[in-house]
Amino acid sequence: MDVAVTREWNELEHRVALTPDAVAKLVGRGLGVVVESGAGQAASLPDEAFAEAGARVVPDQATALAQADVLVLLSRPTEEHLAGLRDRAALIGMLQPLVNRELVDRLAASGLTAFSLDAVPRITRSQSLDALSSQATVAGYKAVLIAAGQLPKFFPMLMTAAGTIPPAKVLVIGAGVAGLQAIATARRLGAVVSAFDTRPVVKEQVESLGAHFVELELDVAEGQDARGYARELSEDQHAQEQALIERHVTESDVVITTALVPGRPAPRLITAAAVAAMRPGSVIVDLAAETGGNCELTEPGKIVRREGVTIVGVLNLASSMPLHASQMYARNLSELLALITGEDGGLHLDFEDEIVADACIVHGGRVVSRLLQGTPA
Repeated sequence: MDVAVTREWNELEHRVALTPDAVAKLVGRGLGVVVESGAGQAASLPDEAFAEAGARVVPDQATALAQADVLVLLSRPTEEHLAGLRDRAALIGMLQPLVNRELVDRLAASGLTAFSLDAVPRITRSQSLDALSSQATVAGYKAVLIAAGQLPKFFPMLMTAAGTIPPAKVLVIGAGVAGLQAIATARRLGAVVSAFDTRPVVKEQVESLGAHFVELELDVAEGQDARGYARELSEDQHAQEQALIERHVTESDVVITTALVPGRPAPRLITAAAVAAMRPGSVIVDLAAETGGNCELTEPGKIVRREGVTIVGVLNLASSMPLHASQMYARNLSELLALITGEDGGLHLDFEDEIVADACIVHGGRVVSRLLQGTPA
C-alpha cells in the first residue's frame, strides 16, 4: 500500500503531513511512501531528506495521487485531490466534519474512505494520535512569544541599577492543551499568570504550573462533555462568566484566549467595553480567531490596535512553527496508520474499536461517523 504526501494548497499552511522520520518508520513497516517534490520545503524539509528515508519523490501532485492508496493531508482535500485519487482510496486529514458537512457528503459520494484526526476521541489509548492536542501545544507556546513581542514591557521581574521592574500579568482564558502550554511558557518567561476555565477539573493542572486559578462560582461540575471538551454555558452563566473575566482582563497586561466549543462559533468572552478598560499597551492574543474569536474586537487574520490595546487574530499559529509542528502531526498520523493497516500492508478497519469508529468519517459510500450521528445533513 502506498501513502502519498502532496504540497498543501492553503497559502497559510507551511506544515507537511509526513516528515522523513515518520516516512522511515512507515517504510520499515512495509508501506510505500510517495512524496510530491517540494512538499516539505516550507517546513525546511528538502526532497533529499524524504528520499533518504525511503520515499519515492515524484514531480507533481497528479503523479502522487495516481499512485496513492492513502492520501495524507493537513488542509481539507480539494476537488483536484478527489478527482485524482483511485477508486476506493482513503484519505486522512483534519477535516473538521462538524462544520464541513458539505465536504463530508462529497466524500461519501466519492466512494472514498476518509479519516479525520480531529475526530479522534480523547481517551488514554488515543493520546499518541491526538493531533488537536499536538498542534494546540505549538499554538499555545507561540501565542506567548507573540504577546511578549507585542507588549511594551518585560515579562519577568528585573532588579537593575535603574530600579526594580515588576513582572507582567498574564491571563489565560481556557485551560485546555493550548492554554496549559501558554501558562507554562508565560511562567518560564517570568510572568505572573492567572487562568480561567469553566471546568473545575483543570484547577489542579493550572496550579501545578504555578498559575492562579480564577474560579467561576457556578455549578459547572459538568463543564465538559464525554469527549473532554467544554460545554456551552447557559445565558445566565455566560453573563456571569463575562463579568468575572472582565474584572481580570482589565488588571492584565496580556490576555491569551483559547476557549472553543467544537462545531460552534467561539464564545464571546471579552467585550469591547472590557478592551476599553484595559491599560494602553496591553495585548490580547485570540487563539479562537478561526471560529470568530473570543474577543468582540478580534479581526481574524489581522493584528489590530483598538483603544490602545493590540489584538492579535493571527490564524493557524501551529503552521508558524512548521518543522516541529509537522513532526508532531506526522507522529499522530503514523499511529493512526498503524492502527488501520494490517500485516499485509492493506487497510483493515475494525469499527468495534472506539478510535476507528470516531475517526472514520465516511466509508463504503456513506457517512459512518459516530460524531455526526443525529446532526442534520
